[in-house]
Amino acid sequence: MKPFVLDPDMTSSAGTFYPTGHVFALFPDEAHARDAAEALGADGERTDISHATPDAILQHVVRTLGNADTPLPSVGAEGTIVRRISDLAAAGHHGLLVKVGDDDDAETLQAALEPHSAQAAFYYRRLIIEDLIPQPVP
Repeated sequence: MKPFVLDPDMTSSAGTFYPTGHVFALFPDEAHARDAAEALGADGERTDISHATPDAILQHVVRTLGNADTPLPSVGAEGTIVRRISDLAAAGHHGLLVKVGDDDDAETLQAALEPHSAQAAFYYRRLIIEDLIPQPVP
């Protein structure tokens, strides 16, 4: 597992965090994130996994929101998701950025993340972001 580094290819044309072909998942602490990374990489299929500390998320991912809501809120889901990521990172959650393999699908990824206490996980596909972890209804 390597440290997270925001690459320009991980943003949309508007500059908002959108790492196509990846899952970005958030965990309550570093231990849970590391356990999930180990489990995800155990089969040898997923070797490109990055760990993002809460500070790295706030400094790099959240800043991509920039002026996306000025003067009007964004019509896409990217802004909403970055705000959810921001809230979790501000509460101390750690992130994993996982390059998705050709054989991965949403159900497989969800099944791999949930046992490790993932609080949120977003599968960034071309033109769609799948929310892999169901959110509790308020």
